[in-house]
Amino acid sequence: MDRIDLFRIFTRVVECSSFTRAADTLRLPRSSVSAAVQELEGRVGARLLHRTTRKVSPTLDGAAFYERCLRLIAEVEETESLFRRATTPSGKLRIDVPGRIGRLILAPALPTFLDLYPEIDIELGVTDRTVDLIEDRIDCALRVGVLEISGLIARPLGELPLINVASPGYLARHGTPRTPDDLAGHWPVNYASPSSGRVEDWEWMENGEARAVRLRGRVTVNSAEAYIACCLAGLGLIQIPAYDVKAHIAAGELVEVMPDHRAPPMPLTLLYPHRQHLSRRLQVFTDWLSELLARDIGAAS
Repeated sequence: MDRIDLFRIFTRVVECSSFTRAADTLRLPRSSVSAAVQELEGRVGARLLHRTTRKVSPTLDGAAFYERCLRLIAEVEETESLFRRATTPSGKLRIDVPGRIGRLILAPALPTFLDLYPEIDIELGVTDRTVDLIEDRIDCALRVGVLEISGLIARPLGELPLINVASPGYLARHGTPRTPDDLAGHWPVNYASPSSGRVEDWEWMENGEARAVRLRGRVTVNSAEAYIACCLAGLGLIQIPAYDVKAHIAAGELVEVMPDHRAPPMPLTLLYPHRQHLSRRLQVFTDWLSELLARDIGAAS
């Protein structure tokens, strides 16, 4: 097997922490992946991986060798693409974005991107659940909010403004809150993280500092669609990205409240698998997506 192919297989095993998952993502038999790593260990004369029945992890030598392999793979890919830079980007991209951004922002704009780059195909995942970029073979994923520490490459795209809204029906029944002190007499629609189940606090900025309070709500949801639907039904106040309810506000179905006490904006980040070199097709897509988000949802870098 070609030496650079051995490097690619080894790095994928490290990233997946599993021979089986690595084989699935590479679309190779597990036996071929195992044999490739054994051949590589024989060539370098060192044990590169700790193997247990539950997990595969790099040895100290393996961790150092992994970083070196990443650089070598990137250099090879850079060399291979040296004379293709002026050509039209082509190939398939697997993208994952949150549900509302995918439906309201990305999908309607995709015809423009595909017209600009007719040789690129898009496989679009639209979900609010956390996906494994390596195991699911995702080229990049858009994330909203503070990120957990991971081995992925992160590209900040700006911040997503949040506003407080309620339905006219709710405000007619319960009055309009003016400041956070008024929240004691109001109901929120609580939002629970679909991954952790944690219920989010009600947040606002005061004198340049972030403040938060836990409010008792009668309804808790775990999706943006349900969150907005419950607010439209008059079940309580919500904090939501401004772009998400722009149409509802324009139609008079929702009203912004406490505009001087908004929650801190949420960071927008693009995540890539742990590799230094991005394909030409991924570069043009991420640049286009960055401009799209800045224009359509007010993401401020």
